[in-house]
Amino acid sequence: MRLTILGGGGFRVPLVYGALLGDRAEGRVTRVVLHDLDAGRLSAVARVLAEQAAGDPDAPEVTVTTDLDEALRGADFVFSAIRVGGLEGRAADERVALAQGVLGQETVGAGGIAYGLRTVPVAVDIARRVARLAPDAWVINFTNPAGLVTEAMSRHLGDRVIGICDSPVGLGRRIAKVLGANPREAWIDYVGLNHLGWVRGLRVAGRDELPRLLADPALLGSFEEGRLFGPQWLQSLGAVPNEYLHYYYFNRETVRAYQRAEKTRGAFLRDQQAGFYEEAARPDAAALAAWERTRAEREATYMAENRDAAGAGEREEDDLSGGYEKVALALMRAIARDERTTLILNVRNRGTLSVLDAEAVVEVPCLVDANGAHPVAAAPLPGHAIGLVCAVKAVEREVLSAAESGSRTTAVKAFALHPLVDSVAVAHALVDGYTAVHPGLAYLS
Repeated sequence: MRLTILGGGGFRVPLVYGALLGDRAEGRVTRVVLHDLDAGRLSAVARVLAEQAAGDPDAPEVTVTTDLDEALRGADFVFSAIRVGGLEGRAADERVALAQGVLGQETVGAGGIAYGLRTVPVAVDIARRVARLAPDAWVINFTNPAGLVTEAMSRHLGDRVIGICDSPVGLGRRIAKVLGANPREAWIDYVGLNHLGWVRGLRVAGRDELPRLLADPALLGSFEEGRLFGPQWLQSLGAVPNEYLHYYYFNRETVRAYQRAEKTRGAFLRDQQAGFYEEAARPDAAALAAWERTRAEREATYMAENRDAAGAGEREEDDLSGGYEKVALALMRAIARDERTTLILNVRNRGTLSVLDAEAVVEVPCLVDANGAHPVAAAPLPGHAIGLVCAVKAVEREVLSAAESGSRTTAVKAFALHPLVDSVAVAHALVDGYTAVHPGLAYLS
């Protein structure tokens, strides 16, 4: 089976390849094609993968290419993890937003909108090419903003594109651990949009254990989200939010923390990864060791500004293991081998959330089999969640409309409608700022 990875020179590609190693089952991935526009980054990542595969005679064959059509032809699965504009683009997104006093995070608020406006045209082109060159392929999208990009691609690929994210998986795992439950045996009632969801229940043997957690402040304060949001706020909500909701519930505090930081997250990753790619390019370099060292630092500093604003302390060792590669592999196995499983995924709504239309991409538990991912019916959202979900989905739709039409006016509308951008004047300033620094937004007029 052939897996094509778009953004194949990306830093996290070795996580995906590492998850494939050791798989001996029928229908396994035997060939991995890495595609990237940057031949140097491709070469560096290929060296890491070669070291990972050393001593494994059954390791998937790896080839690299900068030709997108060549990469797509013959693919059974396409894993999309592109970053339009690179980390320099992310750093610029953050700077422009913070200069206007609003959040510049890559998936939330102004930064997420700017990233979406750059990414959607590219993702749509990819979707059209997949439909033409590999019509039977399944596309697994991790490109951020994952829900927005998946919805853009679904307009051309239907249900054959599925978005993934590791945040809900990590959240469910942490809650189960605190409650003394096996995450594999727990049903996680998670619902919302990508980076905008809530765990409303965790059932083990038919019993909802979440009320026990919410009733115990000590337990609530013993894991990442409890420290991030505070036990009292979680008790008020009657649910445990995805960590990204910290940007909404504590927006002013987070913006101040970002403004005080020596570097934005994008600038930190840009400089850190530049060091890795430079080191990995040296003929005598131990590429895998350099990658592992860089990854450990990356994971330890994840959402550092939010934890600083909340006084949440350092991340726990168990939270540094990532997880999106495991979701991707489980999804591929379920479809390729009809190994039925349940995963939290980004898929078309199909009536799952009554407040949204059928085509809206949502993030919910899905039953997965050879025919794809099927969202499980969910109870209605509480009022406080309805407001955020509907507002953010409306913004996503404006982003899609702006990307399709090239309308600057619609782009301004997208920024102005976002709950974290509270001014039409600021929205105009953001569009001016982003179009000035991003050549990829030259299409807006």
